[in-house]
Amino acid sequence: MAPAFRLSLLPKVSDNMNHFMVDFAPERELLRSLSFLPVPNPPALCAGDCTVCDNTVHVRWNPVQDTGRADHFTLAYRPVDRPGLALSRDPSEWVSIENIHANEYTITGLVFEYNYMSVRVRACNKAVSGEYSEPVILETPVIHQASDLTTGRWNIQIRTKLWLVMGNIIFAQKRKARVEKILPSPFSQDCMGSLGASPKRGPGTPLRFGSTRSGRDRFTGESYTVLGDTPVECGQHYWEIHVVHDSKSYAIGVAYRGFGRFDQLGRTVTSWALQGTTWLQSNLAAKHSNKSKTLDCEIPKHLGIYCDYDNGVLSFYNAESRQLLYSFRTRFTHPLLPGFMVWCGTLMVVTGLQVPSYIPTLGRPDNDSSSTSSLTQ
Repeated sequence: MAPAFRLSLLPKVSDNMNHFMVDFAPERELLRSLSFLPVPNPPALCAGDCTVCDNTVHVRWNPVQDTGRADHFTLAYRPVDRPGLALSRDPSEWVSIENIHANEYTITGLVFEYNYMSVRVRACNKAVSGEYSEPVILETPVIHQASDLTTGRWNIQIRTKLWLVMGNIIFAQKRKARVEKILPSPFSQDCMGSLGASPKRGPGTPLRFGSTRSGRDRFTGESYTVLGDTPVECGQHYWEIHVVHDSKSYAIGVAYRGFGRFDQLGRTVTSWALQGTTWLQSNLAAKHSNKSKTLDCEIPKHLGIYCDYDNGVLSFYNAESRQLLYSFRTRFTHPLLPGFMVWCGTLMVVTGLQVPSYIPTLGRPDNDSSSTSSLTQ
Protein backbone atom coordinates (compact mmCIF):
# COMPACT_ATOMS: atom_id res chain seq x y z
CA MET A 1 0.00 0.00 0.00
CA ALA A 2 1.26 3.45 -0.81
CA PRO A 3 2.60 5.48 2.15
CA ALA A 4 -0.02 8.21 1.65
CA PHE A 5 -2.91 5.78 2.06
CA ARG A 6 -1.24 4.11 5.01
CA LEU A 7 -1.05 7.42 6.87
CA SER A 8 -4.73 8.27 6.19
CA LEU A 9 -5.99 5.01 7.75
CA LEU A 10 -4.33 5.54 11.10
CA PRO A 11 -7.03 5.86 13.84
CA LYS A 12 -7.27 9.00 15.88
CA VAL A 13 -6.73 8.00 19.45
CA SER A 14 -7.54 10.11 22.51
CA ASP A 15 -7.80 9.47 26.21
CA ASN A 16 -11.61 9.63 26.52
CA MET A 17 -12.54 8.72 22.92
CA ASN A 18 -15.27 11.38 23.06
CA HIS A 19 -15.25 11.83 19.33
CA PHE A 20 -16.89 8.34 19.05
CA MET A 21 -19.79 9.12 21.46
CA VAL A 22 -23.38 9.89 20.39
CA ASP A 23 -25.56 12.27 22.36
CA PHE A 24 -29.05 10.68 22.98
CA ALA A 25 -30.21 13.33 25.43
CA PRO A 26 -32.97 14.74 23.15
CA GLU A 27 -34.33 11.27 22.42
CA ARG A 28 -34.24 10.40 26.13
CA GLU A 29 -36.43 13.37 26.92
CA LEU A 30 -38.89 12.34 24.19
CA LEU A 31 -39.16 8.81 25.57
CA ARG A 32 -39.73 10.13 29.07
CA SER A 33 -42.55 12.34 27.83
CA LEU A 34 -44.50 9.41 26.36
CA SER A 35 -47.70 8.47 28.23
CA PHE A 36 -48.60 4.78 27.94
CA LEU A 37 -52.22 3.65 28.39
CA PRO A 38 -52.64 1.42 31.44
CA VAL A 39 -54.36 -1.96 31.23
CA PRO A 40 -57.96 -1.35 32.39
CA ASN A 41 -59.16 -3.15 35.47
CA PRO A 42 -62.09 -5.58 35.17
CA PRO A 43 -65.50 -3.92 35.57
CA ALA A 44 -67.78 -4.99 38.41
CA LEU A 45 -71.01 -6.63 37.29
CA CYS A 46 -74.13 -5.42 39.13
CA ALA A 47 -75.76 -8.75 39.91
CA GLY A 48 -78.90 -7.09 41.27
CA ASP A 49 -79.44 -5.15 38.03
CA CYS A 50 -78.93 -8.15 35.72
CA THR A 51 -82.36 -9.46 34.73
CA VAL A 52 -83.86 -12.18 32.52
CA CYS A 53 -87.25 -11.55 30.88
CA ASP A 54 -88.94 -12.61 27.64
CA ASN A 55 -85.88 -14.57 26.52
CA THR A 56 -83.73 -11.46 26.78
CA VAL A 57 -80.91 -10.86 29.26
CA HIS A 58 -80.13 -7.36 30.51
CA VAL A 59 -76.61 -6.97 31.94
CA ARG A 60 -75.29 -3.94 33.80
CA TRP A 61 -71.86 -3.18 35.26
CA ASN A 62 -70.01 -0.40 37.08
CA PRO A 63 -67.41 1.68 35.22
CA VAL A 64 -63.72 0.91 35.50
CA GLN A 65 -62.08 2.73 38.41
CA ASP A 66 -58.54 4.17 38.76
CA THR A 67 -57.34 3.04 35.32
CA GLY A 68 -58.51 5.81 33.05
CA ARG A 69 -61.43 5.84 30.68
CA ALA A 70 -62.38 2.68 28.80
CA ASP A 71 -63.23 3.20 25.14
CA HIS A 72 -65.55 0.20 24.91
CA PHE A 73 -66.49 -3.08 26.56
CA THR A 74 -66.73 -6.72 25.49
CA LEU A 75 -69.56 -8.85 26.90
CA ALA A 76 -69.35 -12.65 26.85
CA TYR A 77 -71.98 -15.23 27.82
CA ARG A 78 -72.55 -18.96 27.67
CA PRO A 79 -75.11 -21.44 29.07
CA VAL A 80 -74.29 -23.63 32.06
CA ASP A 81 -76.24 -26.51 33.53
CA ARG A 82 -75.69 -25.67 37.20
CA PRO A 83 -74.69 -22.54 39.17
CA GLY A 84 -71.39 -23.88 40.52
CA LEU A 85 -70.04 -25.12 37.18
CA ALA A 86 -66.33 -24.38 36.79
CA LEU A 87 -65.53 -21.98 34.00
CA SER A 88 -64.07 -23.48 30.86
CA ARG A 89 -60.72 -22.35 29.50
CA ASP A 90 -61.97 -22.86 25.96
CA PRO A 91 -62.91 -19.39 24.61
CA SER A 92 -64.93 -20.94 21.79
CA GLU A 93 -67.64 -21.84 24.29
CA TRP A 94 -68.29 -18.16 24.98
CA VAL A 95 -70.33 -15.92 22.71
CA SER A 96 -68.79 -12.43 22.65
CA ILE A 97 -70.39 -9.07 21.88
CA GLU A 98 -67.80 -6.38 21.20
CA ASN A 99 -67.72 -2.58 20.89
CA ILE A 100 -70.25 -1.84 23.62
CA HIS A 101 -69.95 1.85 24.50
CA ALA A 102 -72.38 1.94 27.44
CA ASN A 103 -72.28 0.38 30.90
CA GLU A 104 -75.20 -1.94 30.12
CA TYR A 105 -76.39 -4.18 27.32
CA THR A 106 -79.48 -6.26 26.48
CA ILE A 107 -78.99 -9.61 24.74
CA THR A 108 -82.06 -10.42 22.65
CA GLY A 109 -83.30 -13.34 20.57
CA LEU A 110 -82.06 -16.01 22.99
CA VAL A 111 -83.27 -19.60 23.11
CA PHE A 112 -82.18 -21.12 26.41
CA GLU A 113 -80.93 -24.69 26.34
CA TYR A 114 -79.90 -24.85 30.00
CA ASN A 115 -81.34 -23.50 33.23
CA TYR A 116 -78.50 -21.05 33.88
CA MET A 117 -76.40 -18.56 31.96
CA SER A 118 -72.97 -17.19 32.87
CA VAL A 119 -72.08 -13.63 31.83
CA ARG A 120 -68.86 -11.63 32.15
CA VAL A 121 -67.47 -8.35 30.81
CA ARG A 122 -64.09 -6.71 30.23
CA ALA A 123 -62.97 -3.16 29.50
CA CYS A 124 -60.90 -2.17 26.47
CA ASN A 125 -59.02 0.95 25.42
CA LYS A 126 -57.17 1.87 22.25
CA ALA A 127 -54.14 -0.18 23.21
CA VAL A 128 -55.19 -3.29 25.09
CA SER A 129 -58.08 -5.28 26.56
CA GLY A 130 -58.23 -5.98 30.25
CA GLU A 131 -59.12 -9.14 32.12
CA TYR A 132 -62.71 -10.37 32.32
CA SER A 133 -64.72 -9.65 35.42
CA GLU A 134 -65.94 -12.28 37.83
CA PRO A 135 -68.89 -14.02 36.12
CA VAL A 136 -72.48 -13.68 37.27
CA ILE A 137 -74.77 -16.71 37.00
CA LEU A 138 -78.35 -15.93 35.92
CA GLU A 139 -81.22 -18.38 36.17
CA THR A 140 -83.02 -19.13 32.89
CA PRO A 141 -85.60 -21.86 33.69
CA VAL A 142 -87.27 -23.25 30.58
CA ILE A 143 -88.84 -26.46 29.28
CA HIS A 144 -87.58 -28.33 26.24
CA GLN A 145 -89.64 -30.65 24.11
CA ALA A 146 -88.79 -33.27 21.57
CA SER A 147 -91.51 -35.40 20.00
CA ASP A 148 -92.45 -38.99 19.40
CA LEU A 149 -89.65 -39.88 16.99
CA THR A 150 -91.64 -42.78 15.54
CA THR A 151 -94.02 -40.46 13.69
CA GLY A 152 -91.86 -40.22 10.63
CA ARG A 153 -94.32 -38.72 8.16
CA TRP A 154 -95.12 -35.59 10.06
CA ASN A 155 -94.18 -32.16 8.71
CA ILE A 156 -93.12 -30.93 12.13
CA GLN A 157 -89.87 -29.19 12.98
CA ILE A 158 -88.62 -29.00 16.55
CA ARG A 159 -86.40 -26.05 17.37
CA THR A 160 -83.67 -26.48 20.02
CA LYS A 161 -83.89 -30.23 19.49
CA LEU A 162 -83.45 -29.82 15.74
CA TRP A 163 -85.74 -32.74 14.94
CA LEU A 164 -86.94 -32.71 11.34
CA VAL A 165 -89.06 -35.46 9.87
CA MET A 166 -90.65 -35.46 6.44
CA GLY A 167 -92.58 -37.92 4.32
CA ASN A 168 -89.64 -38.49 2.03
CA ILE A 169 -86.13 -38.96 3.39
CA ILE A 170 -84.51 -37.35 0.32
CA PHE A 171 -86.73 -34.32 0.64
CA ALA A 172 -85.98 -34.21 4.36
CA GLN A 173 -82.26 -34.09 3.73
CA LYS A 174 -82.66 -31.17 1.35
CA ARG A 175 -84.80 -29.34 3.87
CA LYS A 176 -82.41 -30.07 6.69
CA ALA A 177 -79.54 -28.14 5.14
CA ARG A 178 -81.73 -25.07 4.75
CA VAL A 179 -83.32 -25.24 8.19
CA GLU A 180 -80.02 -25.56 10.04
CA LYS A 181 -79.01 -22.13 8.75
CA ILE A 182 -81.92 -20.41 10.49
CA LEU A 183 -82.03 -22.47 13.68
CA PRO A 184 -79.61 -22.38 16.60
CA SER A 185 -76.85 -24.91 16.86
CA PRO A 186 -78.22 -28.39 17.67
CA PHE A 187 -78.20 -29.33 21.32
CA SER A 188 -78.82 -33.02 20.75
CA GLN A 189 -78.26 -35.58 18.07
CA ASP A 190 -80.15 -34.89 14.85
CA CYS A 191 -83.07 -37.26 14.46
CA MET A 192 -84.89 -37.92 11.22
CA GLY A 193 -87.41 -40.57 10.29
CA SER A 194 -89.31 -41.55 7.20
CA LEU A 195 -91.71 -44.18 6.04
CA GLY A 196 -89.85 -47.46 5.99
CA ALA A 197 -86.86 -46.13 7.97
CA SER A 198 -86.11 -46.61 11.63
CA PRO A 199 -85.74 -43.24 13.34
CA LYS A 200 -82.72 -42.46 15.46
CA ARG A 201 -83.03 -41.59 19.11
CA GLY A 202 -80.69 -39.06 20.65
CA PRO A 203 -79.23 -39.52 24.11
CA GLY A 204 -81.75 -38.88 26.84
CA THR A 205 -84.65 -38.73 24.39
CA PRO A 206 -87.18 -41.41 25.40
CA LEU A 207 -89.74 -42.64 22.93
CA ARG A 208 -93.36 -42.02 23.87
CA PHE A 209 -96.19 -44.22 22.69
CA GLY A 210 -99.91 -43.77 23.10
CA SER A 211 -102.33 -46.61 22.55
CA THR A 212 -101.15 -49.44 20.32
CA ARG A 213 -103.23 -51.31 17.80
CA SER A 214 -101.62 -54.44 16.45
CA GLY A 215 -101.75 -55.10 12.74
CA ARG A 216 -102.59 -51.49 11.87
CA ASP A 217 -100.46 -49.32 9.63
CA ARG A 218 -99.61 -46.05 11.30
CA PHE A 219 -99.40 -44.14 8.03
CA THR A 220 -102.49 -44.94 5.98
CA GLY A 221 -104.00 -41.56 5.27
CA GLU A 222 -105.49 -40.97 8.73
CA SER A 223 -104.78 -38.30 11.29
CA TYR A 224 -102.25 -38.99 14.01
CA THR A 225 -101.23 -37.17 17.14
CA VAL A 226 -97.60 -36.39 17.95
CA LEU A 227 -96.80 -35.90 21.64
CA GLY A 228 -93.82 -34.23 23.25
CA ASP A 229 -91.44 -36.18 25.46
CA THR A 230 -91.20 -33.84 28.48
CA PRO A 231 -94.24 -33.97 30.80
CA VAL A 232 -95.65 -30.84 32.40
CA GLU A 233 -96.40 -31.75 36.01
CA CYS A 234 -96.18 -28.40 37.80
CA GLY A 235 -95.34 -24.74 37.31
CA GLN A 236 -95.77 -22.41 34.35
CA HIS A 237 -94.57 -23.20 30.84
CA TYR A 238 -94.65 -21.56 27.43
CA TRP A 239 -93.85 -22.68 23.89
CA GLU A 240 -94.66 -21.38 20.43
CA ILE A 241 -95.90 -22.78 17.13
CA HIS A 242 -94.98 -21.27 13.76
CA VAL A 243 -97.49 -22.24 11.09
CA VAL A 244 -95.62 -22.51 7.80
CA HIS A 245 -97.17 -20.83 4.76
CA ASP A 246 -99.89 -22.78 2.89
CA SER A 247 -100.72 -25.03 5.85
CA LYS A 248 -104.37 -26.03 5.51
CA SER A 249 -105.37 -27.81 8.70
CA TYR A 250 -103.76 -28.52 12.05
CA ALA A 251 -104.45 -28.82 15.78
CA ILE A 252 -102.22 -27.95 18.73
CA GLY A 253 -102.69 -28.31 22.46
CA VAL A 254 -101.98 -30.67 25.34
CA ALA A 255 -103.05 -34.16 26.36
CA TYR A 256 -102.50 -36.58 29.19
CA ARG A 257 -99.62 -39.00 28.87
CA GLY A 258 -101.78 -41.99 27.88
CA PHE A 259 -103.41 -40.18 24.93
CA GLY A 260 -103.65 -42.49 21.90
CA ARG A 261 -101.88 -41.67 18.68
CA PHE A 262 -105.06 -42.46 16.76
CA ASP A 263 -107.14 -40.08 18.89
CA GLN A 264 -107.72 -36.51 17.76
CA LEU A 265 -106.83 -33.62 19.99
CA GLY A 266 -109.85 -32.00 21.59
CA ARG A 267 -112.23 -34.91 21.03
CA THR A 268 -111.58 -36.58 24.38
CA VAL A 269 -111.78 -35.50 28.01
CA THR A 270 -108.01 -35.95 28.27
CA SER A 271 -107.02 -33.39 25.63
CA TRP A 272 -107.40 -29.65 25.02
CA ALA A 273 -106.72 -28.15 21.62
CA LEU A 274 -106.92 -25.21 19.25
CA GLN A 275 -107.71 -26.23 15.67
CA GLY A 276 -107.12 -24.08 12.59
CA THR A 277 -108.54 -24.83 9.15
CA THR A 278 -108.31 -22.95 5.85
CA TRP A 279 -109.64 -25.55 3.42
CA LEU A 280 -112.70 -23.68 2.11
CA GLN A 281 -112.94 -20.90 4.65
CA SER A 282 -110.84 -19.88 7.60
CA ASN A 283 -111.96 -21.29 10.92
CA LEU A 284 -110.31 -21.29 14.33
CA ALA A 285 -111.91 -23.28 17.13
CA ALA A 286 -111.13 -24.33 20.70
CA LYS A 287 -111.94 -27.98 21.41
CA HIS A 288 -112.24 -30.24 24.45
CA SER A 289 -114.25 -33.38 25.20
CA ASN A 290 -115.72 -33.37 21.67
CA LYS A 291 -117.10 -29.87 22.24
CA SER A 292 -115.95 -26.81 20.34
CA LYS A 293 -116.21 -23.05 20.25
CA THR A 294 -115.57 -21.09 17.07
CA LEU A 295 -113.38 -18.06 17.69
CA ASP A 296 -114.11 -14.77 15.97
CA CYS A 297 -110.57 -13.87 14.95
CA GLU A 298 -108.07 -14.39 12.18
CA ILE A 299 -105.91 -17.49 12.22
CA PRO A 300 -102.45 -16.44 13.41
CA LYS A 301 -99.27 -17.71 11.82
CA HIS A 302 -97.41 -17.46 15.12
CA LEU A 303 -99.12 -19.04 18.13
CA GLY A 304 -98.09 -19.09 21.78
CA ILE A 305 -99.26 -21.74 24.26
CA TYR A 306 -99.15 -20.96 27.98
CA CYS A 307 -99.80 -23.67 30.56
CA ASP A 308 -100.12 -23.01 34.28
CA TYR A 309 -100.47 -26.55 35.59
CA ASP A 310 -100.97 -25.72 39.26
CA ASN A 311 -103.79 -23.24 38.59
CA GLY A 312 -105.41 -25.25 35.77
CA VAL A 313 -104.94 -22.65 33.01
CA LEU A 314 -104.20 -23.41 29.36
CA SER A 315 -104.16 -20.30 27.15
CA PHE A 316 -103.56 -19.77 23.44
CA TYR A 317 -102.12 -16.46 22.24
CA ASN A 318 -101.40 -14.70 19.00
CA ALA A 319 -97.67 -14.40 19.63
CA GLU A 320 -97.29 -11.50 17.20
CA SER A 321 -100.12 -9.25 18.43
CA ARG A 322 -100.10 -10.65 22.02
CA GLN A 323 -103.86 -11.19 21.78
CA LEU A 324 -105.44 -13.84 23.99
CA LEU A 325 -107.35 -16.22 21.72
CA TYR A 326 -108.84 -18.62 24.25
CA SER A 327 -108.26 -19.96 27.75
CA PHE A 328 -109.25 -23.29 29.25
CA ARG A 329 -109.71 -23.29 33.00
CA THR A 330 -109.84 -26.71 34.58
CA ARG A 331 -108.07 -28.94 37.08
CA PHE A 332 -105.31 -31.09 35.67
CA THR A 333 -105.00 -34.46 37.38
CA HIS A 334 -102.26 -36.12 35.33
CA PRO A 335 -99.01 -35.01 33.66
CA LEU A 336 -99.55 -33.13 30.40
CA LEU A 337 -97.68 -33.54 27.13
CA PRO A 338 -97.76 -31.02 24.26
CA GLY A 339 -99.69 -32.44 21.31
CA PHE A 340 -99.66 -31.69 17.58
CA MET A 341 -101.74 -32.80 14.60
CA VAL A 342 -101.23 -31.86 10.95
CA TRP A 343 -103.64 -32.87 8.21
CA CYS A 344 -102.03 -30.71 5.54
CA GLY A 345 -99.15 -28.37 6.23
CA THR A 346 -96.04 -27.86 8.31
CA LEU A 347 -95.58 -26.70 11.90
CA MET A 348 -92.40 -25.44 13.56
CA VAL A 349 -92.31 -25.93 17.32
CA VAL A 350 -90.11 -23.51 19.29
CA THR A 351 -89.16 -24.51 22.83
CA GLY A 352 -86.66 -23.15 25.30
CA LEU A 353 -88.79 -20.03 25.83
CA GLN A 354 -89.67 -18.26 29.04
CA VAL A 355 -93.18 -17.12 29.88
CA PRO A 356 -93.52 -13.67 28.22
CA SER A 357 -94.07 -10.75 30.56
CA TYR A 358 -97.32 -9.76 28.83
CA ILE A 359 -99.04 -13.00 29.87
CA PRO A 360 -100.95 -12.61 33.16
CA THR A 361 -99.54 -15.14 35.63
CA LEU A 362 -100.18 -15.81 39.28
CA GLY A 363 -99.45 -12.60 41.16
CA ARG A 364 -99.95 -10.33 38.15
CA PRO A 365 -103.34 -8.78 37.28
CA ASP A 366 -105.19 -10.06 34.24
CA ASN A 367 -106.15 -7.03 32.15
CA ASP A 368 -107.25 -8.98 29.10
CA SER A 369 -110.97 -8.83 28.35
CA SER A 370 -111.12 -11.96 26.18
CA SER A 371 -113.91 -14.34 27.05
CA THR A 372 -113.60 -17.99 28.00
CA SER A 373 -117.16 -19.05 27.35
CA SER A 374 -118.27 -22.64 27.66
CA LEU A 375 -117.73 -24.97 24.75
CA THR A 376 -120.72 -26.31 22.82
CA GLN A 377 -121.38 -29.53 20.99
